[in-house]
Amino acid sequence: MESEEIKDREHLKRIVTDYQARGMNTAIDDFGAGYAGLGLLAEYQPDFLKLDMLLVRDVDTDEKKHIILKGMIEVAYALNIRIIAEGVETRGEMQTLKDLGVELIQGYYFAKPGFECLPNIQNL
Repeated sequence: MESEEIKDREHLKRIVTDYQARGMNTAIDDFGAGYAGLGLLAEYQPDFLKLDMLLVRDVDTDEKKHIILKGMIEVAYALNIRIIAEGVETRGEMQTLKDLGVELIQGYYFAKPGFECLPNIQNL
């Protein structure tokens, strides 16, 4: 939903509702970028929001991003939507997101993509 304008909102709403009725989880990817913004949440309540990595980047040192993400996270949790932060690259970003209540975090800080390998996560 993030990179393309939604032309038939009712059709999308029926799809999301049908998926959820069948027990599937739904998500909005790259939330905070393109067309994937707060306006979508007035009509669609997905199970997950994946925060756009451009908002996540430097959240520990950029006060504006911190304020914006804090508000987005509060809105999401008030609507019973879980947050996934993507693109986390530093310990500071990870800790700030955890402090804001984000439980699901992914990014190069933990491991770079690989084939048939698992990262060592003992020291995180």
